[in-house]
Amino acid sequence: MGNQDIVQKLWNLCNVLRDDGITYHQYVTELTYILFLKMMKEKDNEKHIPEEYRWDSLVEKHGIELHDHYRQLLLDLGKVDSEIIQQIYNNATTNIEEPKNLEKIIRSIDGLDWYSAKEEGLGDLYEGLLEKNASETKSGAGQYFTPRPLIDVITRLVDPKPGERCNDPAAGTFGFMIAADTHVRSKTDDYFDLGEQEAEFQRNKAFTGAELVKDTHRLALMNALLHDIHGEIMLGDTLSDMGKDMKNYDVVLTNPPFGTKKGGERPTRDDLTFTTTNKQLNFLQHIYRSLKPNGKTRAAVIVPDDVLFKNESKGKEIRNDLMNKCDLHTILRLPTGIFYAPGVKTNVLFYTRGVNDNGNTSKVWVYDMRTNMPSFGKRTPLTSKHFNGFLEAYQADDRANIKDERWNSFTRKEIKKNDDSLDIGLIADDSFSIYENLPNPIESTEEAVGNLEKAVSILNEVIEELQSAEDDKNE
Repeated sequence: MGNQDIVQKLWNLCNVLRDDGITYHQYVTELTYILFLKMMKEKDNEKHIPEEYRWDSLVEKHGIELHDHYRQLLLDLGKVDSEIIQQIYNNATTNIEEPKNLEKIIRSIDGLDWYSAKEEGLGDLYEGLLEKNASETKSGAGQYFTPRPLIDVITRLVDPKPGERCNDPAAGTFGFMIAADTHVRSKTDDYFDLGEQEAEFQRNKAFTGAELVKDTHRLALMNALLHDIHGEIMLGDTLSDMGKDMKNYDVVLTNPPFGTKKGGERPTRDDLTFTTTNKQLNFLQHIYRSLKPNGKTRAAVIVPDDVLFKNESKGKEIRNDLMNKCDLHTILRLPTGIFYAPGVKTNVLFYTRGVNDNGNTSKVWVYDMRTNMPSFGKRTPLTSKHFNGFLEAYQADDRANIKDERWNSFTRKEIKKNDDSLDIGLIADDSFSIYENLPNPIESTEEAVGNLEKAVSILNEVIEELQSAEDDKNE
């Protein structure tokens, strides 16, 4: 039994809890409490867990006795000396009301093929569970889960190296940092090519982050632990005073939350040059300010379209400040449908921090991966193959030699003439030409039928997205 089978079995256990009114997200949090104990047993690493609360204590008990024991366990593990255990079980409570349901989950987890799971990696198993949660639109988890193929491509291009300090100021479940760790491990034979001190730095200090939402922070801690990453993951708001100390990084990879702060209030930070209620613009400021100004440090950040063209003065000023302080060398216009909210249009900004604060961007290359692309979703998942054209263009020794209509460059002067808007590089959309230029049915009946089928397919996908959004609204 492989990890995918185990993930599916774990996910199916959610059906047991429906009568308790437990949501998907609550279920994953609940699973985290239970899986942590089981995985520590499987890793033979229970020394920091009080003996009376180790995995076997759950297996040995039944019914109400088990339920009472589990409730007490959650309370007490939040107070142990071990910082990581304390953080995972901080303010932990159970949503499982029915003792027989709790027992069934524990017995089912205990009976899974953990030998196979360890062979494939417990971290990969947990990541699979998080990905499954994100793919269920009813769970709402997709808002903090970036698609794995996108994370992997971004990480590969930014290319974190041994000894570099990497950070995600909006960590979610820590996916970017786990990908960065995996990337460095792959280049160093799982850190065996490094000295003892260097390997210790990678495990304990290289990968850090911050997450605002308590339950998501809990998932991030568990995810990091199972991947043998022990860097600090702070619980709190990067846009508060806490974020002032998040600086001097070599690499930042992140997908900040969309929208404005609640109530439209401004961030509590007083060190950001431009004040705005737009979260992404504030995160953008934080990120390029958090990089060491040495001409080598770099970032990749996912932003919605409005960051590129928002015409309020602060938006223009922040974009200009970014292009002055950094070399904004590449923008990837992402396709729609790859995130939880249907229709959200996003982009990846790749930039390198300059040594000085002026004139670092001379030209911006833009790759349009949005126009005339499939409608991504459950039926058409995003895969690494979809990025092949972008990878070739990005990594070319001479970018100007790439012959791809999706790949274009714009000078800083041209951007200035465009009212400092970065909403650039999208090619002509021919998705509606099927209505405007239908061929003569007598001359090309087969082609006309094909075009009509394409039109029906597009309309069906739009209807499906709208229905999905309506279903989520009604949940």
